[in-house]
Amino acid sequence: MATTVTVNGTAHTFDVEPDMPLLWVLREILGLTGTKFGCGIAACGACTVHLDGRAVRSCTLPLSAADGKAVTTIEGLAPSGTLHAVQQAWIAHQVPQCGYCQSGIIMAVAGLLGQTAKPTDAEIDAGITNICRCGTFARVRAAIHDAADRTTPVGERVVS
Repeated sequence: MATTVTVNGTAHTFDVEPDMPLLWVLREILGLTGTKFGCGIAACGACTVHLDGRAVRSCTLPLSAADGKAVTTIEGLAPSGTLHAVQQAWIAHQVPQCGYCQSGIIMAVAGLLGQTAKPTDAEIDAGITNICRCGTFARVRAAIHDAADRTTPVGERVVS
């Protein structure tokens, strides 16, 4: 059964098992390796992507659930070549340490800001459940508040 998904603005049709996790389609078929495998049970968030603009964990999401939908990966977060406000804030606050989980956290934060332009600390705690083994959570929180100040009301683009 063919499944069609638009990934980072380009439509792709896949003839694979419909229960194949979206993560493996992105990494193994499309070669988009910015989305990481972490735990395999949707707990850590390293595999976070956007599905029709909402942050989802791709390691347990079957490809069939993305049929006819738009997926954005970390590679597609800045399509015009200008870094997304979250990416800019990550650099400004030197958030990454080892960096493995960062693409997933960035995608989760971009999704949160797309829904809540100026999240409170409580909203950040509820909305960002990704795990960083290096423990950069204080810098993550500071970067989220900074990114919120850099974005438009819909949370998608830099206000420059």
